[in-house]
Amino acid sequence: MIVTVTLNPALDKTARIDVMCPNALNRLRDVQLDAGGKGINVSAMIRALGGESIAVGFAGGGAGAELLSRIAQKGLHTDFVHIAAVTRTNLKVVDNDGALTELNEPGPYISDGEWFAMERKLVGLAIKGNTVVLSGSLPAGLGKDTYKRLSAMLRKNGVAVFLDADSEAFKLALENEPEAIPDYVKPNRFELLQYFGIVDDERITDAELVALCRSLLDKGVKLVALSMGGDGAMFVNRSGVWRAPGLQVQVRSTVGAGDGMTGALVYGFANALQDEQCFALAIAASAGACTTEGTNPPDSASIDKLLKLTRIEKIA
Repeated sequence: MIVTVTLNPALDKTARIDVMCPNALNRLRDVQLDAGGKGINVSAMIRALGGESIAVGFAGGGAGAELLSRIAQKGLHTDFVHIAAVTRTNLKVVDNDGALTELNEPGPYISDGEWFAMERKLVGLAIKGNTVVLSGSLPAGLGKDTYKRLSAMLRKNGVAVFLDADSEAFKLALENEPEAIPDYVKPNRFELLQYFGIVDDERITDAELVALCRSLLDKGVKLVALSMGGDGAMFVNRSGVWRAPGLQVQVRSTVGAGDGMTGALVYGFANALQDEQCFALAIAASAGACTTEGTNPPDSASIDKLLKLTRIEKIA
């Protein structure tokens, strides 16, 4: 079973604009409201590929009720903890050039009792052989070491852990003992360099990025999926290094593209696909997510078409 955990979900309002003008009136058009949150996006991609998962998270207030309603409309299975505070709403604005501006709220406060209810839920789902995806930001009231503690608990119970987080949440999760480290991580280029205290510099070579990814393998990670936007992605595990160029698609929204990659990888692992098959599917799913409006995943036919265009090369 695949379980996706979204501790700070949101109603995602996506809108289009001709040109974003700071310090001026901007008139939005084509406003769309979706159930948002990285884990929810992962579950949606898994379903688009024909798989099943359980989406777990927090939801509260009218926005939380709307969130759960829209998740249900996607046909996803859920097991949420209801909270007293109100679920956040985020605004994503896409201009005519495809540039994305995101205005994200911090999220609701999670009480000790609400967190205890979440922990009990996850303990019940921590069954050997399951895969749990921990992704996204953390709401108020939860410590930056939350993913670190959850990874240790889940790994102890024989659960595979996929982490997609940034900043301190990512850093602290990788400070566990090797047996408690997440099995799989999916940083983007900026997040990887940030982890190592390196200023994002375009002069950094693929070879240098590979070396950084391999240093995470030394900590106990089994796979580093490094997403690089339009430049594609790199996949590094103990068997080798694979490089995939980005696919040329008509971009409608890049929101959820990284989550599409995560969903495809987890789906591939769950269905025992070979490494290169998983990586190719991840590239196709991620590119497909860019062709849809809002946070919606592409359909399976679109993914199949993109899969035929995907090129994966083992470079080491």
